[in-house]
Amino acid sequence: MSKSGAKDSIYNTPKDMIVDFVFDKSVAHVFPDMIRRSVPGYDNLIPLLGIIAEKFVTANSNIYDLGCSLGASSLSIRRRLNVEGCQIIAIDNAEAMVEQCRENMQNDEHSTIPVDVICGDILNCNISNARLAILNFTLQFIEPDKRLELLSKIASGMNQGGALILSEKIISDDIDEQNLIEELQLNFKSANGYSDLEISQKRSALDNVLIPDNLATHKQRLLDAGFSKVIVWQQCLNFISIIAIK
Repeated sequence: MSKSGAKDSIYNTPKDMIVDFVFDKSVAHVFPDMIRRSVPGYDNLIPLLGIIAEKFVTANSNIYDLGCSLGASSLSIRRRLNVEGCQIIAIDNAEAMVEQCRENMQNDEHSTIPVDVICGDILNCNISNARLAILNFTLQFIEPDKRLELLSKIASGMNQGGALILSEKIISDDIDEQNLIEELQLNFKSANGYSDLEISQKRSALDNVLIPDNLATHKQRLLDAGFSKVIVWQQCLNFISIIAIK
C-alpha cells in the first residue's frame, strides 16, 4: 500500500458520469495499492529492476525513469546499484505524482545515487549518455502515433550496450486468448477486493486513455526505433516486460 496505508476506493461508489482517468492527487494517494491490486506480477517486477540495472549500468552514465509516478522503479534501482558517477533522471507529467516522488527520494536513506525528479512531458525530454531507461506502464498512455518517436529518441540517446525496460499491458489478436486472459485479469482484481462496480467504472475511465498494443507491434516498433535485440523477460497474464538492447 501507499506510505499512508491508503486503500484504493476511488471507484467504489456509483458515479453519474465517468470521466477519463487522470493521475491526480486522489490517484497519487492510493497509487501503490491501486497498481498492486490491478497489475498481476507487479510485486515481482519492481525488485528485479534493480538486478537488471546491475547488469547494464556502467560508471558515469544516466538512468532514465520515464513516467516515474511515485518512483518505485527508481528506488529499486538506486538501492541495488553500486556504480560511480551514475545518476537517475525521473520524469512524470503529473504534478501530484512528482511531488510524492520527490518526497520518497528524499526519505530514502539506502543510497546516495542522485535522483533528479522532473515534472515534464517525456515526449519533450532530452535523453543522453543513457545506459538504462525505464518505461513502466507508461507507453500505453502515449498517443499511438507518437510512440515510435519516443522510442527512437530513447534509442538515439542510449549508449551501445544499454537497455530499455518496457512494461505494458498487451492485447492478443486471437479472440479466444484475449477473452480468457482478460477474464483472468478481472478475476485477479476481484480476488484483490475490487467490486464489480469498481472494475466496471475504472475500465470506463481508462477506455480512451490506456490504449494497448499486441506483442508483435511492440517488438517491431522497438526494432524500428533502433534497438538490436528485444527480449520478453516477464509475463503475467496480459502484462509483459521487455528488455530492448541497443
